[in-house]
Order: sequence, then C-alpha cells, then structure tokens
Amino acid sequence: MKMYQLVILACACTWSVGVQAQWQWLDKDGRKVFSDLAPPPEIPQGSILKQPGGQRTPASAPSPAQTAQTTEPPAAPLAASKAAAAGTDKELQQRKAQIEAKAEAEDAARKKIEDTKNAARRADNCSRAQRAKTTFESGRPVRQTNDKGELVWLDEAGRTAELRRLQSIIASDCGPKP
Repeated sequence: MKMYQLVILACACTWSVGVQAQWQWLDKDGRKVFSDLAPPPEIPQGSILKQPGGQRTPASAPSPAQTAQTTEPPAAPLAASKAAAAGTDKELQQRKAQIEAKAEAEDAARKKIEDTKNAARRADNCSRAQRAKTTFESGRPVRQTNDKGELVWLDEAGRTAELRRLQSIIASDCGPKP
C-alpha cells in the first residue's frame, strides 16, 4: 500500500513541475508577473527575472549601449515595415469587406426567411378568422370557453363582439402585407 502511495506522490510531483510558470518578470508598476508565455516586447530585458528552463537573469538595469540598441531601430527596416503594413492594411480591408458582405447576405437571408414565416402565419390567421366568421354569421348557437374554463353559450352581444374581433383580424391579415 505504501508503494502505491509513493508512486502517486511521485507522479503528482512530476506533473506539478510542468505547471509552474516558466517566465517571471516585473511589469511597469513593479509587480511580479508569472506566465508560461514570454513577456511583451515593451518589457526591458533587465526586468525579466526568470526564463524557461530555470535560467535566471540579473534584475540589474541594462547598460546605456543596450538601451540605445533596443530603442533606436534602423531606418531601413522601419520603411520596409511600413510598406509591409500598408500591404497588410489592404489585405485586412479586403477581408473586412468580405466579412461585411457575408454578414449582409446572411442578414438578408434571415430577413427573407422571417418574412416567409410571417406571411405563412398571416395566411393561417386569415383562413381561421374567415372560417370562424362564417360560423358566427350562420346564426347557429355558438359556445365558447369563459375565463373560468367553463363552456357558455354566446348571447347576441357576445356574438357581435366576436364578429368585430374576427373582422379586424381579417382586415389585418387577409389584406396586402403592411
């Protein structure tokens, strides 16, 4: 039993080693940051405390020569990067235009489907209202369910009110689309 526990403990310890952050650095506010990703480029080399593989770097400030090298890039690569950025901007604009066109097409398709569903719903409401109106105009006694769930016979006032309601449904759903 103890051997089994030792194996589990060894596996847990081995697994936890890989979980530890591989990078450590001080951010601009002086707080320690732990991550498995490299620090952003704006973090100076002197602020990096630990790199992958357990390598430690001194927390001393970089020399003025190192600072000059990192802050002043050569002019030629800057011009090349601007030209590359302009090409990238055109590509990004084309992609953005394609995405917008696709979104507009999807919206139009969605609207068309919604309009089709609404037209079908209106046609169904129209046919139901016309059938019910025919029933109410026939003069036969009509029963309806009241608020309590009971079946009651409609009197003349109830019949007239229901005919007005059905006529308004026919006017709104059977006519041309608003």
